[in-house]
Parts: sequence; structure tokens; C-alpha cells
Amino acid sequence: MAELLQVDKLRAGYGEAVVLHEVSFTLGEGQTLALLGRNGTGKTTLINTLAGATRQHGGAISFGAGPSRVALHQLPSHERAAAGIGWVPQERNIFKSLTVHENLTAVARPGKWNPDGVYAMFPRLAERKGNLGTQLSGGEQQMLAVGRALVLNPKLLLLDEPLEGLAPIIVEELLRAIRRITREEGLSAIIVEQHPQAILAISDSAVVLDRGMVVHAGTAQALREQPERLDHLLGVAR
Repeated sequence: MAELLQVDKLRAGYGEAVVLHEVSFTLGEGQTLALLGRNGTGKTTLINTLAGATRQHGGAISFGAGPSRVALHQLPSHERAAAGIGWVPQERNIFKSLTVHENLTAVARPGKWNPDGVYAMFPRLAERKGNLGTQLSGGEQQMLAVGRALVLNPKLLLLDEPLEGLAPIIVEELLRAIRRITREEGLSAIIVEQHPQAILAISDSAVVLDRGMVVHAGTAQALREQPERLDHLLGVAR
């Protein structure tokens, strides 16, 4: 398995405030990583740093395979997207003044994922392709945010709490879609989520952050099979 992403001794934050301290991990091509931790431990900061939306104070991020490998930390955010980073932030950041279809076609790049593929995966969006972003429910906006990242045809998908605040039926629909994207289609992904067992079930590896540092790294299966260890790492009292 070829290595797709290498994060080495990363230090990053906002302005002069350093949130991440010496964070290191790797991700292989076609692999999914569950990024876990309590609230405020640096998970979103790490996702934002990979996307180029924070200030990096040290360390390196290498991305890609073979001759296309780049020093990601040296690129501005728009060049990271061009290099193959697909980002779905907590805020979703869809174009609310555009229709569903315009959201998808405005950013689409050549590749296997196109608007029709997104509609096939999310039939709700197909039914609402002429609706403005402001006319969508929260779950539909999240589906559109995922679809918009996919039509960029990225090599790595960053998902920051994609299930947060959604109705159970929408959670199940999104989980099925994420499972298809990662397990069946083989797209590499890093997923931040407050539902650890649901994400560990469709992930290959897991990293747990605490106070901006990696306190655990290993296989997702091993962590899933040790619920008491998982609860301890996440500060959950039984």
C-alpha cells in the first residue's frame, strides 16, 4: 500500500496561538482514518490545517504518491484543492444563493465523480436540484457539501463532523454514502466524528488527540474492540 499523506511533527493554530503540538501520523492510499477526541482537543484545527485554513508554526505535510508528491504545507488552500484535497468543514460552506445543481457544476473537475453520480448517491438532491441552498434542510445541505467535495475528484476527503446535529434517518443515509465512498470506491478519507463506534466501523486506522497531541494511534478495529480503552481516551465515564 502506497503512502498518500504524511504529517510530521506538525505545530499549528490560529494567529500566535498554537493548538497542535508535534502531531505525526501517516495515511495510505485508499485508507480511512477516524480522528477522535473530546471537544476542544484540536481535531477541527488539524482538519483545517490540512486544508490550509490555519497558521502553521512548524512541521511538514507531504501529500501524494510518486512524482506527484508535494509539500502540502507550502501550498495555499486553493492549490491544496487542486492537488487533491476535498474538504467538508463543519460549517458546510455551500453556496446558499446558488441552486443545488449550480453548487455542483460550479466547482466540478474532470473525473469519475460528477453531478449525476452525486444525484445517484443522494436522491434527495436530485429531487431538489433546482432549489437554492437556503431552501435545503440541514441534512440536505450536508449531502450537498459532501457532493460538492466529491465533484472536485479529490485524492483525500476531509470530513469534519459530517453527522453532527442531523436526524437519525439522515445519519444512516450519510453513513451509507460515506461507507460507499471509502470502502467501495476506495477514496482515502479522514473523518472527525462524535459517534466513534459508527466511524471506527468503516475506518482502517484511528488517531486520538488530547490537548493538541496524539495520545493514541492504531488500527480502528483494535480500538473498537476495546470500548473501555476508547471511553478512557475520550474521557467518557461509564
